[in-house]
Amino acid sequence: GTVATVVVTLFAPTVADFAVRLGPPEYFMLMVLAFTTVSAVLGQSSLRGMTSLFVGLALGCVGMDQISGAARYTGGKMELLDGVDIVLVAVGLFAVAEVLYAALYEGKVEESQNKLTRVHMTARDWKRSVPAWLRGTLIGTPFGCIPAGGTEIPTFLSYATEKKLAKGEDKAEFGAAGAIEGVAGPEAANNATVTAAMIPLLTLGIPTSNTTAVLLGAFQNYGINPGPQLFTTSAALVWALIASLYIGNLMLLVLNLPLVGLWVKLLKIPRPQLYAGILIFATVGAYGMRQSTFDLFLLYAIGLLGVLMRRFDFPTAPVVVGMILGPLAEAQLRNAISIGEGSWMIFLQRPMTVTLLVIVLAVLIVPRVLRRWAERNLVHAHQSADDVS
Repeated sequence: GTVATVVVTLFAPTVADFAVRLGPPEYFMLMVLAFTTVSAVLGQSSLRGMTSLFVGLALGCVGMDQISGAARYTGGKMELLDGVDIVLVAVGLFAVAEVLYAALYEGKVEESQNKLTRVHMTARDWKRSVPAWLRGTLIGTPFGCIPAGGTEIPTFLSYATEKKLAKGEDKAEFGAAGAIEGVAGPEAANNATVTAAMIPLLTLGIPTSNTTAVLLGAFQNYGINPGPQLFTTSAALVWALIASLYIGNLMLLVLNLPLVGLWVKLLKIPRPQLYAGILIFATVGAYGMRQSTFDLFLLYAIGLLGVLMRRFDFPTAPVVVGMILGPLAEAQLRNAISIGEGSWMIFLQRPMTVTLLVIVLAVLIVPRVLRRWAERNLVHAHQSADDVS
């Protein structure tokens, strides 16, 4: 995380200087790229990811039109004129849905886990972990810098790399007793990706993860619009935020190393009581925003939507990203069409928009082609084996 913060410190201003030269067409295509990558990469299929994205875009359209001021998709409810609050969506999808899913589908599960023997690392653990940390950081940081979205790819890449590089007794621990490299590497990749994701958020105003999407929503609530101008109009805020990342990493060490035994004991809290506490805090928090019972109904409706999405393997990240970026993408699209005097050809007249369009099509098409090619090779291999036999 600290290495990725150094990358943010060094390169975010450079990216912001470049982003100043981008116009509405380029920004719109960047957002389309973010939509595509976040939706196509996460989840079991691109179709499910794109469906989740359109759910988020639909939620983002609720409220007053940015230009005409007309009410859209409010169903006559005054509470929806300001749109659906991102806090309700985030809490509903990630907290309420988690609790309801556990209650509905998991039931009483007897969990088995390795017994805790010690909470501090030995010299051999350190020796095995340091290279894994460095490799995980090298894998995770580039994924965070580009608007690709999600920590799943760098995390799994890191795990696969560590498993491949492990030898002897260390390799035998993977999937059995538990290899420390299998935790150290993916965690480093995850933290590096999450921290480096601040670059597209601060310089382009594009969130590529749940965390940065919620951060963008918080910025907007305070009238702050992340983008290339942020480094000049709110330089103190940006550098204070980056400084807080360094302080946060230090505080994580201060809190976690001495108190790791306490955090482990939290896992012993019975699930029913833990889930009940989560629901209470979620409900009180949602009601406390506007003292509106309508928000409570909306919160639990979104929670039920989250249960259905999890039940049928629909990713939730595209919902949040689509809801946050949808209105921004709509505004940039309208500005781009105005620049093109009503012509959509504006997106084919600029080198960068054409390049981004090609990348978007590649993200959608190439994985399908590779999958079909792999399936065809597998079929041919089985046929060849049958002929030989």
